[in-house]
Amino acid sequence: MEVDVVIVGAGPAGLSAAIRLKQLDEELMVVVLEKGSEVGAHILSGAVLDPSGLARLFPDWKDKGAPLNVPVKEDNFYVLGEAGQIRLPNAIMPPLMNNHGNYIVSMGNVCRWMAEQAEALGVEIYPGMACSELIYGDDGEVKGVVAGEFGKNADGTPGDGYEPGMELLGKYVFLSEGVRGSLSKEVIAKYGLDEDCDVPKFGIGMKEIWEVDPDKHNEGEVTHTMGWPLGFKNSGGSFVYHLDNNQVYVGYIVDLNYKNPHLYPYMEFQRFKHHPKIAKLLEGGKRVAYGARAVTKGGYQSIPQVAFPGGALLGCSAGLVNLPRIKGNHNAMHSGIEAAEAAHAAIQDGRGGDLLEAYDASLKSGPVGKDLHRVRNVAPLNAKFGPLGGLALGGFDMWFQTIFGGFSLFGTVKHGKNDAQSTQDASKHKPIDYPKPDGKLSFDRLTNVSFSFTNHEESQPAHLRLTDAETPIKVNLPKFAEPAQRYCPAGVYEVVDNEFVINFQNCVHCKTCDIKDPSQNITWTVPQGGDGPNYPNM
Repeated sequence: MEVDVVIVGAGPAGLSAAIRLKQLDEELMVVVLEKGSEVGAHILSGAVLDPSGLARLFPDWKDKGAPLNVPVKEDNFYVLGEAGQIRLPNAIMPPLMNNHGNYIVSMGNVCRWMAEQAEALGVEIYPGMACSELIYGDDGEVKGVVAGEFGKNADGTPGDGYEPGMELLGKYVFLSEGVRGSLSKEVIAKYGLDEDCDVPKFGIGMKEIWEVDPDKHNEGEVTHTMGWPLGFKNSGGSFVYHLDNNQVYVGYIVDLNYKNPHLYPYMEFQRFKHHPKIAKLLEGGKRVAYGARAVTKGGYQSIPQVAFPGGALLGCSAGLVNLPRIKGNHNAMHSGIEAAEAAHAAIQDGRGGDLLEAYDASLKSGPVGKDLHRVRNVAPLNAKFGPLGGLALGGFDMWFQTIFGGFSLFGTVKHGKNDAQSTQDASKHKPIDYPKPDGKLSFDRLTNVSFSFTNHEESQPAHLRLTDAETPIKVNLPKFAEPAQRYCPAGVYEVVDNEFVINFQNCVHCKTCDIKDPSQNITWTVPQGGDGPNYPNM
């Protein structure tokens, strides 16, 4: 099947690109391929949405019924201790941290609405179509993808109901797979797109949706915290967002640069909910959904070259999250728009399969680059000076850049090691004793995974692949106490009778294993289309 533009991933970046392409030229053939069972099934985000990207696509988004129904009315930031908290005054927060004009949303539902707008413009969207490989042209350019391969046996051979994949070819291929996408990882390595940038950095974000007592609900409240339970040696923090219908998003992000391999991010999240302030909100309520996924936090200096021969990296595939704002969806939309405009101009000129240099330039000099440049030092300062020192220095740097037009006394601080390299030997750290979940505020992993509505057809090949099958037991277990048992928020990895077990059926596609494994021995790839979590309104 030959089209003008093939887009991998129906998230905010991919859908924005598709919409903008059709707005520019309704005759263009644009196809969006989504590995989830439906648009939104694999979308997980906080989320407080800055509507600037959406407004570029649809200035009349309110009249069109976009599901941005809960404006932020109250903004809080707390430093937590084990039994209490200190609220930081809003007046000392840099202006960019202000959430006035933003909306508490389900990004899954926003993407479902965007898909409706895209289809109304003539975009073809195919859910349940996992893109398993790239197709290269004679000159080494990306010219398409293979999507929709079904029915393989566990050993990789075709099963009785095998269906071969479909080749979709385009003048340009956009990769908007989210964090650590398998095809994006391939093109970054193949074309050396990261040769001139800093290392990528990540966190693991976990989220639950709670229905709470109406008397405790405060629609429009946004609260962020740092400190307990992670303390002030490891960076990360929480978000608590009050949306409508007495629902609250409760989430926790643990930065993956932590040193102690005994640290258990999921249990840090569960322990957080027992803080008196959070427990008071949740007691008597009901958890209705759970999910997790990695979050990019490298920022401006970690953005790779985003244009490659025949295509482009969009959204979180390029790492466009603004860490202190905890926002990336607006930048994902901006990136999709910029890529669409560059591709449209190229196609108008009769080009295809070449390098969209205009996109790379506009991304880094336009709204996305400006948004990320002024916060570029927050993550590395946190890593070098700890959360408290990073909070003070990062806050000073953001204020200074606000006053002096983006100039920083620190220049651009480097990240140093990647997250896998940050993991130290287990012998240097003490194991951490986590309280047992009580089944009311806190839950074991497997019970919570059932609330992600995850399903994988069990006879297919495991989509989590080991470079060396012996490394987990021979290297990671004695040296690092095999941290895969803990860093995975879905209980995929176990050590049983000195055997490394991969329960790929549990996988919620967060891709933490691909990032944090200290031996870099695990590669996350796509399962067959439609498999994975089925998030209702994350």
